[in-house]
This record gives sequence, structure tokens and C-alpha cells, in this order.
Amino acid sequence: MAQLTKRQIRRKMRAEEKAEGVSSFQKINRIKKSTNAVLTAVMLIIAILTVLPVVLCVIISFTSSESLTYNGFSFFPTSFSAKAYKSLFATGSQIVDSYLVTILVTAVHTLISIFIMMMYAFVLAHQRFPLKRFYTFVVFFTMLFSGGLVPSYIINVNYLHLYDTIFILILSGMVSAYNIIILRTFITTTIPMDLFDAAKIDGADDFRVFLKIVLPLSKAGLATIGLFSLVGKWNEWFVGMLYIDNPKLIPLQTMLTRIQQKIDFVKNNSSVASTPDGQALLKNMPSEQTRMAIVVVTTVPILFAYPFFQRYFIQGMTIGSVKG
Repeated sequence: MAQLTKRQIRRKMRAEEKAEGVSSFQKINRIKKSTNAVLTAVMLIIAILTVLPVVLCVIISFTSSESLTYNGFSFFPTSFSAKAYKSLFATGSQIVDSYLVTILVTAVHTLISIFIMMMYAFVLAHQRFPLKRFYTFVVFFTMLFSGGLVPSYIINVNYLHLYDTIFILILSGMVSAYNIIILRTFITTTIPMDLFDAAKIDGADDFRVFLKIVLPLSKAGLATIGLFSLVGKWNEWFVGMLYIDNPKLIPLQTMLTRIQQKIDFVKNNSSVASTPDGQALLKNMPSEQTRMAIVVVTTVPILFAYPFFQRYFIQGMTIGSVKG
């Protein structure tokens, strides 16, 4: 009798949950209020620890030299000054030219890169493509082995003649094997293959299917990969350091790196710093505040790009990273 009563109770609970529209998946993913509070507190701490270095960087850029000398790095400086930003923008047109070059290179590179990788991913996701396994292996192989720096330099300089041109900044790192695999998985898990067959019956070729069906239905995946490509290209400095000599083509991050290396070289080389020219060079070099101001100036634009991708970012990562 007791066993029958328990069954009746369980059936009643199931009927009530079904009437309330609670699915089994939702029941499994329920979080207790206490657990939710702990997770919220942990995430809040992580967010604060992530934001604090950025806040400190901004505060130091507005800190006066006297306060920085006597108190060091502090969230509560004794005096503020905008001298670092004035000296930064008074150095001439170099920072403006570097800004324009970085914005142009980042925008063009991101658009071309996601279009090429999306086309490659579409081919790999096509079930009837006979060489799908071969080209998937080619992409995967490049994730494990690469030609190296010396062969790529020889090809770019001696054969493609891209040295000291803006094209080396745009074309470098155009295709990422990791991003292609994510996009391939995103297409296979979110777009039914029946849509491809229906478009074929209506007379559409593969390129038209790609433009009219795949691209409009892949906004989340494109936004995610676009954000990866955007941030990576914006923060890239090594290509400009290796291939660019023209001051008009120096990217922003490369300019920042060269300033940092010049300061470190003079400060660490006593024979240079002790000379009159070295002392004059140290006097005219950016201080800690100016270097922090450069970091702020280079970081703020990319921060404004995140809100435009945020609505697609989580969906693109969760769907495109799991094979269904």
C-alpha cells in the first residue's frame, strides 16, 4: 500500500510538472539558489580581478610624475595630470598614421579572412564533396606543423615582394585552421542539409547556396570568428616589426613595442645612459605615464567592438564547438 502511494505521488508530481511546462532537460539544469549565489560571487570576483589592471593602467596614465615617484603605482594617487596624453599627441603625426594603418588593416583583414574561412568551411561541411576528408586533413596538418619563420620570410620577401607594403599586414594570418574547424562544425550542427538539397532542386549553384543560405544563417559563428580575427590582428606587432620600415605603414602595436624596446635598451645599457646623448634621449623618452597612456589609447577602440559581437558570441561558441 505504501509503495502504491509513492507511485501515485510521483505520477502526480510528473503531471504537475508537465502541466507547468517543465521539461526533463530543464529539471536537470536547475540550479539551487545557494549554488547560484556562490557562482555569482565567484564570477563577480573574477570580473573584478580582470577589470582592476585596466583601471590601474588608466589611473597611472593620469597620475603626475611627482605622485608616481614618491608613491609608486597606486589606485589613489595624490595628484593627477594629463601631461602624458598631451606629450603623446604632441609627438607628431606618427600615432595618427599608425592608428589609421591599424584600423584599415584590421577591418580589411577581418572581412576577407572570415569570408575565405567560411567558404572553406562550407566546402568541408558539404556531405557530397568527394575530397572532403583530404582537405580536412590538410587543414588539421597545418595545426600541428608549419613551415617556420625563415621559409615564410623568404617567400614573402623574395617571391611575393611584400616587404614594406601594406599587403603583408593584411594577408598575414589570413586563414586559421582552428577557426575553419569551428565554422565547419557550426554549419553541420545548425544548418540542415535538406536546405542545400532544396536549393539545388530550385536550380541554385553552390556559390548561390553559400551566399543566400549559409551566410545569413551563420551570423553567430561569423561574429565569433570575426571577433577572434579582429582582436588578433589589432594586437599583432611582430609582422610590422619584421617587414615594415616605412613610418607611414607602422601599425599601432608595433610602434608601442619599438618605444618599449628603445626605453629598455637605454635604461639597461649604462654606457649609453651615461653619455650626454643618452641622458637627453632618456629625458625625451616617454615616462611610465606616457607608456600607460599609449596602452589606453591602443586598447579603448577594441573594447568598443565587444558590444557589437556579444549577442552572438556565446551562441557561436557553444553551438560551433560541439559536434551534434
